[in-house]
Amino acid sequence: MAMELNLSQKQTQVMIMTPQLQQAIKLLQLNQMELTEEIYQEMMENPLLELTAPADSAEGAAENSVSDPLYDQPAPGTPEPDQFAEVTGETEEKIREEFDWENYLGEYSSSPSTNLNVGSHETPEETPSFETYMASKTTLIEHLSWQWRFVAINEEDFRIGEAIIGNVDDDGYLAATIDEIAQSVSCPPEKVLESLARVQELDPAGIAARDLPECLTLQLNRLGLDKSLAAKICHDHLKFLEKKDLAALCKATSCEPDEVAAAIETLKHLDPRPGKAYAQSDPIYVTPDVYISKVGDEYVISLNEDGLPKLKLNKTYRQMLNDKTSPDEIKKYLSEKLKGAAFLIRSIHQRQRTIYRVTESIFKFQKDFLDKGVEYLKPLVLRDVAEDLGFHESTISRVTTNKYVDTPRGVFELKYFFDSPISRFQGESIASESVKNRIKQIIGSEDPKRPLSDQKIVEILHGSNIDIARRTVAKYREILGLGSSSERRQMY
Repeated sequence: MAMELNLSQKQTQVMIMTPQLQQAIKLLQLNQMELTEEIYQEMMENPLLELTAPADSAEGAAENSVSDPLYDQPAPGTPEPDQFAEVTGETEEKIREEFDWENYLGEYSSSPSTNLNVGSHETPEETPSFETYMASKTTLIEHLSWQWRFVAINEEDFRIGEAIIGNVDDDGYLAATIDEIAQSVSCPPEKVLESLARVQELDPAGIAARDLPECLTLQLNRLGLDKSLAAKICHDHLKFLEKKDLAALCKATSCEPDEVAAAIETLKHLDPRPGKAYAQSDPIYVTPDVYISKVGDEYVISLNEDGLPKLKLNKTYRQMLNDKTSPDEIKKYLSEKLKGAAFLIRSIHQRQRTIYRVTESIFKFQKDFLDKGVEYLKPLVLRDVAEDLGFHESTISRVTTNKYVDTPRGVFELKYFFDSPISRFQGESIASESVKNRIKQIIGSEDPKRPLSDQKIVEILHGSNIDIARRTVAKYREILGLGSSSERRQMY
């Protein structure tokens, strides 16, 4: 069969991801802080973008009177600066000339002097930055190394101790073996053990231990309880303590329950993670993107625009674009930047409207949550909101990702309100988050000496018309950070 070449035409529809569309999608999934950073980055790259003046200024009032936010044509009848402002400016200038503010600041201010003739810094470049006056939290390694400088007996001992300290993890335990440390510093293991014994005498107590029994024993030794019943339990019978088996502990130690209970009380006051006090755990701050407030019997949705830069187009560059004498290359460049700036402003406005509509739709389904709490959270999926608004599910996913809403019930991520359903024996299904909250309440009200098993919790939930399996209860309990019945049981 002979091969032939033919030309044919075919009409198809293909979605092209233009740079403008990609930018709009990117803006949609940014949270408040990320959007602010993105706007400032765009301002650095696009000269036609600039911030609007504050609303309380004369320029800001003129801008607010313009109907189109993309174009800041001067409003007719813009008031001139009044006479009071001119007099005030002249008075301030006169005071500034008569008083030597630089020497005043140099003598009485706690910050570095701005006068080049005052202070020890000869040039502004040598003036310390603000960060140099801020204290940083001491890490565990720094704390141990500072102490070891005063304890090491010679250079070799100092080098071995530094290697040991460098292998201490965030919890305060030694993460390397003795042989590994000995090989790294090229010395016998016996030398490492000698240095380790002195490192373990540093603060905090229990540091550089190789396991939990050694950590607790070091702390008991520091308290002078190395011969106590608590130390004996740490050495030989910690497995019974983990199982909270009081009878087995009494039999293994040949002691009365009161004596064992007193020893256990001593162990409770020890720290199984001595290095946690020096952990660099900075708090995570959340800025809500949406606020929901209750006004009367209704809930009002408002977008958080505090600190969000408000953009406008630069008047000077627009005039250059309209000037017939401007070179064609400049006009072409400004025309491209103008389109990009206008699209960015419209994309930000569209993003805000989309977030508002999605939030409004979510709480149309979850109004009972606002009225009554987590127990009344309804099952909801992305498709429900997408069908309600006529959007694609991916759009709803982008809007709710990493966005937070401040409600009368607390601050939640928008994705929190999308929850899988749990069946009931009768009636509509219930949200899994409501079931988790119910399990938490059941465990919180149980008898600590006789904690409920997962099967017993299943029976209680069945009595509340919730159809759930035991393995699902166990999964939800682990998600909530709650231990099993044996781990929750108190020994006395």
